[in-house]
Amino acid sequence: MDKSSTFPDKTENSQEKSNNVEPDNCSEKNNVKVLDKTEELLTRGVANIVPSKDNLEKVLKSGKKLNIYLGIDPTAPKIHLGHTVPLRKLQKFVELNHNVTFLIGDFTALIGDTSDKDSERPSLSKQQIEDNFKTYKNQAEKILDFSKVKIVHNSEWLKKLSYEEVVKLMQQFSLNDFISRELIKKRLGEGSRVALHEAQYPAMQGYDSYILDTDLQIGGTDQIFNMQAGRTLIKNWKNKESFILSTEFLMGTDGRKMSKTWGNAIWLEDSPQDMYAKVMSVKDALIPQYFTLATNVTIEEIKQVEEDINAEANPMDIKKKLAFEIVKELYNENEANKAQEHFEKTVQQKELPDQIEEIELRGNGLSIIDVLTQSKLAESKSEAKRLIEQKGVSINNQPVEDPNSIFKGGLVKVGKRKFAKIKLN
Repeated sequence: MDKSSTFPDKTENSQEKSNNVEPDNCSEKNNVKVLDKTEELLTRGVANIVPSKDNLEKVLKSGKKLNIYLGIDPTAPKIHLGHTVPLRKLQKFVELNHNVTFLIGDFTALIGDTSDKDSERPSLSKQQIEDNFKTYKNQAEKILDFSKVKIVHNSEWLKKLSYEEVVKLMQQFSLNDFISRELIKKRLGEGSRVALHEAQYPAMQGYDSYILDTDLQIGGTDQIFNMQAGRTLIKNWKNKESFILSTEFLMGTDGRKMSKTWGNAIWLEDSPQDMYAKVMSVKDALIPQYFTLATNVTIEEIKQVEEDINAEANPMDIKKKLAFEIVKELYNENEANKAQEHFEKTVQQKELPDQIEEIELRGNGLSIIDVLTQSKLAESKSEAKRLIEQKGVSINNQPVEDPNSIFKGGLVKVGKRKFAKIKLN
């Protein structure tokens, strides 16, 4: 890539190239359908549009084919249902035949985004980043059609910047803006470390947007500051207006932010049975939000759900429809049927499942915490301990009270839905 053509002087402007596409001729009836589709696109699951919804709506209705991108830093190998909210929005633009790019922040991940963190992110190796994206893509494919999406790595251009070019880039922004961010202000007020490279992260993300000649950036509400950096560069260096669409957050099953630490996340790698049961544990007040953000059911169906809730319909029945829909969309209808049958038998009727996994573990004298983690019935020792403290673990129908107790084998039940026959050798 020729740097001189991608990194202009601060004062240089380049005019926006026209990529308008003539809108299809359609009847008044079809026009109404387009308006409805656009309205849903710009409202369902949308927290904010910058600079305005009206302006973006006009551009979309003009028939212009937009350059749209979503960027992710693959800092973890697993993604949860909350991560699918911007992916679903991106897929809608794919279906409308816009130019959609999925950006892998393999370079920015080396810096680490602290937009939603209380502390500096640990550095990742290039191999960790690459491994994480492989698993991320496998999961994201349940939502996003990658065959119609361009995939790019921002190391393609960011690692080629000279120090002089980095200085020119940073001149576009103010340190005051960065340190005024709520979490940064909090860390500084507490005397916590804020590394200098963290201040460069928004500028790097903004440069991604500039390179991709972006018309619309999609991301969560925690990304608005970073996405604004892209708007600044595009305005300064291309004399072009661009847009930001931020999506709402899907809350965890207990009403807090989805988190591995709190054990309230629904992971895309969860089995159909676990996924179904986790959805059934969602707080009743979150049912409409889950239908809106985590499924593709129509707005009309969601309105009916809200009417049923207001009419005091049984929340259990509504959640069973929700759980079935989520599993069906992420797996298939057959798996959704089997997951529902398993839930009704093991949770509602309190019967043992027909098939219980048998697991052999090596070593005697293992504590129940070791058994839970090694058998994957718990993701971590802290989660295993929390489950025991909540009286959610039993062995041969006897509740476990001491997390350090020695396991001798038997039928292990975790929560209401996980069973395993475990023996030691």
